[in-house]
Amino acid sequence: MRQHLILAGGGHSHALVLRMWAMNRRRRPADARLTLVSRRSTALYSGMVPGLVAGLYRREACSIDLRRLCLLAGAAFVQAEIAGLNHAARELVLQGRPPLRYDLLSLDVGAVTAVPGDREEAGLPVKPLEPFLAWCEGLGSTPEPGAPGSKERPLTIRGGGAAAVEVALALVGRRLACRLLLRGDELHLGSRTANRRGEALLAATGVDLVQQAPQNAPADLLCTGSRAPAWLAAAGLPVDPGDGRVRTEASLAVIGHPNLFASGDCGVIAAAPRPAAGVWAVRAAPVLADNLVRRLSQPERPLRPWRPQGRALQLLGDSQPPPQGPRALALRGPLALGPSRWLWRWKEAIDRRFIARFHALEAMASAPMGPGGTEARGAAMACRGCAAKLAADPLRRALGRLDPSQPAPEAEDAAVITTTAAGERLLQSVDGFPALLEDPWLNARLTTLHACSDLWACGADVESVQALVTIPEGAPPLQEELLLQTLAGVRSVLDPLGAALIGGHTLEGRDGAGLSLALTVVGRSPAGRFWPKGPLRPGDALVLTRALGSGVLFAAAMAGQARPEWIDAALAAMEGSQAPLVALLAAHGCRACTDVTGFGLLGHLGEMLAGSPANTRVRLATAAVPVMAGSLELLEQGLASTLAPANAGALTLLDGPVHLQESGDDQAARRALLIDPQTCGPLLAALPAERIAEALAALHRAGFADARQIGQVTAEGWTTRSR
Repeated sequence: MRQHLILAGGGHSHALVLRMWAMNRRRRPADARLTLVSRRSTALYSGMVPGLVAGLYRREACSIDLRRLCLLAGAAFVQAEIAGLNHAARELVLQGRPPLRYDLLSLDVGAVTAVPGDREEAGLPVKPLEPFLAWCEGLGSTPEPGAPGSKERPLTIRGGGAAAVEVALALVGRRLACRLLLRGDELHLGSRTANRRGEALLAATGVDLVQQAPQNAPADLLCTGSRAPAWLAAAGLPVDPGDGRVRTEASLAVIGHPNLFASGDCGVIAAAPRPAAGVWAVRAAPVLADNLVRRLSQPERPLRPWRPQGRALQLLGDSQPPPQGPRALALRGPLALGPSRWLWRWKEAIDRRFIARFHALEAMASAPMGPGGTEARGAAMACRGCAAKLAADPLRRALGRLDPSQPAPEAEDAAVITTTAAGERLLQSVDGFPALLEDPWLNARLTTLHACSDLWACGADVESVQALVTIPEGAPPLQEELLLQTLAGVRSVLDPLGAALIGGHTLEGRDGAGLSLALTVVGRSPAGRFWPKGPLRPGDALVLTRALGSGVLFAAAMAGQARPEWIDAALAAMEGSQAPLVALLAAHGCRACTDVTGFGLLGHLGEMLAGSPANTRVRLATAAVPVMAGSLELLEQGLASTLAPANAGALTLLDGPVHLQESGDDQAARRALLIDPQTCGPLLAALPAERIAEALAALHRAGFADARQIGQVTAEGWTTRSR
């Protein structure tokens, strides 16, 4: 890899560009690293948003899975909020993490609602969509008398353009009363004929029009036109003075900036201006894809110009249920047709055909690609993260053969290097794995959290870390960027802990090897606060600090069978630090502890039992085990991580010291969950049963909402054993 192409924003143009490269890998940029940056892992198709608001579509039916799209197109996906652009340094500025350096940057970051007079109190803007859709979900569909959306208190929308009309019709489709506040005497749909048709449609659906509404009149929603994000102008790019959109050549290259491109609602061709609309973003995509490849691979070739048509067809949907609807109004320049049901059927066919082009990709059987453009090795279900570790059996056998004259060492999460005269223990551990994610910063953060959990499970505080980083082959500037992002991800965990990254070593991955990270972690536990894995004692209660399921979720994601919201929720949980657990568990009498990682809950519980007397018994309630969203559903379908079959050896514990308390119809899936390998998994702690209620209350107050008591330790003729 020699160059870095960043697609900033997950708009329609970029989604279509990635789809083209996923469908035809020979058309993608050769010898380049591709990165998509988006604040969300899904992109909503704008044509179906009114139907989503009206309740005609479920969210997943009109969403594009950007993370999956990137995997198929051979691009890295970075979920982050874009905060600015430093073009002189060729850096895309991100919120809460280091900037990304690029060789070529394409902008498709959408638009925001133009707030009148920039008054935040004027109402809720409909763009960006996420806050607006969250607001809609809170409304319900049958308002009580006097509630927002009732006849006594209709929802007030400021605006008279196509967006305002569609939002009003969509809300009426949910049986909510609405009215529009107009700046003048009529709508703004492009022609007098179109205005009359729109006004008649609104009147038929009960939407009142308030003409010449005062600018300070209160409104619930703002549909007052759009403007590009302000950071584009702040970066010194040439922008339209009216709406802040970036001015481009016909090739979509930004005027005066040959390594910048802009498309969608944030860009406008200076010589052929068109209003912001999804149709232009869709039709610009083939030209954008070709020109990005030309600029990277064949910079001497002239760029392909795009000549957008003069006018575009608009189909405004009336999402009311029968018998009134659904209907649609067709507008193009001075022409207007409808409203009619056949126009709605036409609009719906167009919308469903568009989104089906992306949903069909999820079932592609071809091997996914790595960011260097080569096919990923092995089967699609070959897992990374901690699920890539060696199975327990060959590990145990190798250690046994290493020194046959000595008993195999007991499994502990960290090694005690020394004990000071004051009783403090200095501990060390090592952990790491092939990259779980193609985002180097987030991958490094997860790897560091995972490695630190070995020390937290022993009751220690992390003091220092050394890193072994393997960087893929590539041009030195790209390798520098990957190393910087990786080390910054490590620091994002260590800095809040007051721990130091004190050095390490770097390697270049040869023969197509990808990014990987391994860490040596050193910490210290004060006198009286060291938790071995065992022995477990009768009366101990077993607490699990967070949910299980990451192994099957990421295995399914690689196969295109995990919903994006499941992966989003899993990552949000996994990237939370468990460092506060050390003090919390210590305060409530923790006696033994381990972290649940690659061998699964049952495998690591087996390690705790191995250090306990032979008569130790554990009652484990499967229904009490917290579960990540989607994981049981996937396990019921027979999906599993590649390490899960090897972990199944731990199921023999169920014939001996572990007794399952089972109920419900999903017990096969819940048993499979017990051997699911975890990355950034929970701690499994043994606490005195009499203190469990106050301990769980403290954990929940501290933000560990999924913490649960999952088991109880008992014994038959208990005898103590010294350690």
